[in-house]
Amino acid sequence: MPTKATYSVLLPTYNERDNIAIVVWLLVKTFTARAIEFEIVIIDDNSQDNTQGVVRQLQQLYGEDRIVLKCRPGKLGLGTAYVHGLRNARGDYVIIMDADLSHHPKYIPEFIRHQQETGCDIVTGTRYKPQGGVCGWNFKRKLVSRGANFLAQTLLDPGVSDLTGSFRLYRKSVLEKVIAGVKSKGYAFQMEIIVRARAQGYSVGEVPIVFVDRLYGVSKLGGAEITQYIKGLLWLFVTT
Repeated sequence: MPTKATYSVLLPTYNERDNIAIVVWLLVKTFTARAIEFEIVIIDDNSQDNTQGVVRQLQQLYGEDRIVLKCRPGKLGLGTAYVHGLRNARGDYVIIMDADLSHHPKYIPEFIRHQQETGCDIVTGTRYKPQGGVCGWNFKRKLVSRGANFLAQTLLDPGVSDLTGSFRLYRKSVLEKVIAGVKSKGYAFQMEIIVRARAQGYSVGEVPIVFVDRLYGVSKLGGAEITQYIKGLLWLFVTT
């Protein structure tokens, strides 16, 4: 999997002190073991648990060219965090993933390999193909996720099996073009960006992943986010 490209990993954070050092260590290990050029851009929404302090220690360890910290004044939404991170990314490709260890960096080489072999514009991790799955969710959480994807598949016909997933690799130029027209700011952002990318003719590949529920901290998914997702789904159904 030799490559001369640079990969920028965008990690939005809010109160991820217990997770950020581990996920950064795993990312550094994954990239350096394969001699892949990379940077990790951490977009922190004014965490109250000293996440930023931990990141600054990581900068001292790995270098500020590898670990880039971008601070925001408060919780401004997942979508805008990615927009902010993208503005500060120098890579040819952008990887988005959760900072809570739900997405294991071990899948990134497979994302890169799939993109190189197929030439696709986007690679998205999927929980809903053979060898994919989830670990640590209760029945209610699984039902919500399956229901959200079923609604999206029925109303939008997106051509991917996991529309709500948030572990992806993009050509940076493609993400910049698509994200300019995305209106969603929260969890519906993931859904909208794939739908709009497909509508604009960009190709999407899929790689099976196992999503593992967070070990530390509290999930950011709540009733408000679910309502926002449903509103975003209906809006996309009407406008695309």
